[in-house]
Amino acid sequence: MDIKTKYLGLELKNPIVPSASPLTEDKDVAKALEDAGAAALVVHSLFEEQITSDTEELDHFLSFGTESFAEATSYFPEPTEFKLGPEEYLNHIATLKDTVEIPVIGSINGVSAGGWVKYAKEIEEAGADALELNIYYVPTSTELTGEEVENMYVETLKAVKENLEIPVAVKLGPFFSSMANMAKKLDDAGADALVLFNRFYQPDFDLENLEVIPNIQLSSNWELRLPLRWIAILYGKVKADLAATSGVQSHTDVLKVMMAGGKVAMIASELLRKGPGRISEILDDLKLWMEEHEYESIEQMQGSLSMRSVANPAAFERANYMKTLNSFRQPLI
Repeated sequence: MDIKTKYLGLELKNPIVPSASPLTEDKDVAKALEDAGAAALVVHSLFEEQITSDTEELDHFLSFGTESFAEATSYFPEPTEFKLGPEEYLNHIATLKDTVEIPVIGSINGVSAGGWVKYAKEIEEAGADALELNIYYVPTSTELTGEEVENMYVETLKAVKENLEIPVAVKLGPFFSSMANMAKKLDDAGADALVLFNRFYQPDFDLENLEVIPNIQLSSNWELRLPLRWIAILYGKVKADLAATSGVQSHTDVLKVMMAGGKVAMIASELLRKGPGRISEILDDLKLWMEEHEYESIEQMQGSLSMRSVANPAAFERANYMKTLNSFRQPLI
């Protein structure tokens, strides 16, 4: 059977792609991911703050308000806390290209067009097969409009696309007043793929010390439902490839992503829990399922459960909201 797929113009041997995570910080682990069956690798992100601290061009939107709250600056890591600075990151890309044969996708995490556009070009020159823009921004200013935030995303993408020849994916969060329209804007601006969705890590409160502290939890299976829904809605409405991330843990999750209309299913938390070898287990289960259900290829199933393909498209809209609520019946006593 044929489990190949095509993403960002790259021919991939299967749809499983490890997403940006600490797994790719070590070349030996990256090689283990390839040996287990990974079709491509998204390298851990180079953060805008790493670049701007190097070029002394810290973006206004990232530092807004810190002049009023001096302690806010303490949330920015010191450059020495990053394992790889800008130059080291470029060298790491080159090392990974020498280590693995599968495509290597670079990643930049930021929000402004700023000084890191040149690093996008240098990531390309280091050998990356594609670039993922991981745009992470929380608009806390009451004066910043939704349109201004959307324009920041679009202008950032345009600035990068103007300087690169390799494909560019945009990884974004779901918090837009019109997700479908935002996807179309990025599609029109030249995005080669949309990665849905960026996880917004929420801070926690330390009640004993009265502090706000960082807190990270690995993703759970139920988190896949949000990207599944939007991939199914957007399939056929945008030219960009669609990728799901957050909550992919098994072969059934990969199958759901494909049937929604995704080209790849990105995975990280499951690999951090169980190691690179988990990919080979998922692939074995995937092939077995396809054989039992008489699927000859991944392409055959792609988009079969998208909004434009199902018998009742309202399943993705308000009607499903009402049906879901009414489906829950449980005795209270």
